[in-house]
Amino acid sequence: MRQKNKTKRRSPKTVLRLPDLDHSKFSVLQTLGSVASQKTYVFAIDDFISWYCSEPRLAFGRTVVLRYRYFLEARHLAPATINLRLAAVRRLAYEASDNGLLSPDLAAGIRRVKGAKRLGMRIGNWLTPTHGKELLGMPDRDSVKGKRNYAMMAVLLGCGLRRAELTRLTVNHLQQRDNHWAIIDLFGKGGHVRTVPVPDWVKVAIDSWIAVACIESGVIFRCVSRTGHVWGGRLSEKAVWWVVREYAKLAGIEHLAPHDLRRRRT
Repeated sequence: MRQKNKTKRRSPKTVLRLPDLDHSKFSVLQTLGSVASQKTYVFAIDDFISWYCSEPRLAFGRTVVLRYRYFLEARHLAPATINLRLAAVRRLAYEASDNGLLSPDLAAGIRRVKGAKRLGMRIGNWLTPTHGKELLGMPDRDSVKGKRNYAMMAVLLGCGLRRAELTRLTVNHLQQRDNHWAIIDLFGKGGHVRTVPVPDWVKVAIDSWIAVACIESGVIFRCVSRTGHVWGGRLSEKAVWWVVREYAKLAGIEHLAPHDLRRRRT
């Protein structure tokens, strides 16, 4: 009698345990190139995993994701926040399906879950030209730190750079094109490379800071000690935000978000 080797095929799961969720989470993070996107997805996926593990273990499918959406809506979160959380859950389901941990039918059902509706027009705390002039008038331009802070806010307001782009700005980025100064080959969010024009008054502010800091190459904006000594490789994004927030308080501008400086250039 010949014994036939019977190979058992593992069928995809319907209920994911914590090790499966962690493995799928790691796979999702591997597909994201931006550090900021990774932080956002880590927070969103961890929030879903904590909710999913606290609920009765049902099949990880469309019904569970719908219940999670109702849970988010009950917390009175903004529609954009809810849609971001659901996008992270969809990516989690697809990675679990690609790794053979979840049934493809359940992953397809999760994709059909609709996000929250955005009603009305998006509003924000936009800066007016008057607010911009008030912010630029706050730094003490006679001190070393004041020259640096004025140049930073001039770049944020005049060129519309993000904080991450500002902290990575180098002397080599500033070049002349057609008798005009510009920031060349700026590597921004999502891997996009672009060229940003630099107004004359912004270039004057940068030159004033570079001259007093004796910077000839490398990163433009660096740390300054209390005695006016320039040191360090570059500023952090959080340090830039702290500088802007302090000047916003002095100018009487309340509820200033980190992205408000670059959304509307004055």
